[in-house]
Amino acid sequence: MVQEFKDFIAKGNVMDMAVGIIIGAAFTAIVGSLVADLINPIISLFMGGIDFSGLYVLLGAGDYASIAAAEEAGAAVFAYGRFIMAVINFLIIAWVVFLLVRAVNRAKEASAKPEEEAPAADPGPTELEILMEIRDSLKK
Repeated sequence: MVQEFKDFIAKGNVMDMAVGIIIGAAFTAIVGSLVADLINPIISLFMGGIDFSGLYVLLGAGDYASIAAAEEAGAAVFAYGRFIMAVINFLIIAWVVFLLVRAVNRAKEASAKPEEEAPAADPGPTELEILMEIRDSLKK
């Protein structure tokens, strides 16, 4: 069983997957910072300074100055603003990943050497030509 596990770990696919996960985590941090630190403030500026993450509805009695104060007091809140921000973040991250994959695919296409076309093979005689040849040989 130990040897089987070693064989599994040593396979190239597992190592490729591990590298992909690590790179993906680093990429997620970069894109997350891009969204949170650069794009969201611009969106907030155009939306009149609205910070979606602070939008909520209190489910119950009480009056709190912010969502953080309500959560700290243990009040139930419907934090729809955080959901809006999560959707915006997802769309931006999906767009960035799309652009990245598109650029990589174009780079691969540009670096790929065009394959030389093989010369067309001689199709040989048709069935009719063979039958005519047989007929002619029988006449002699």
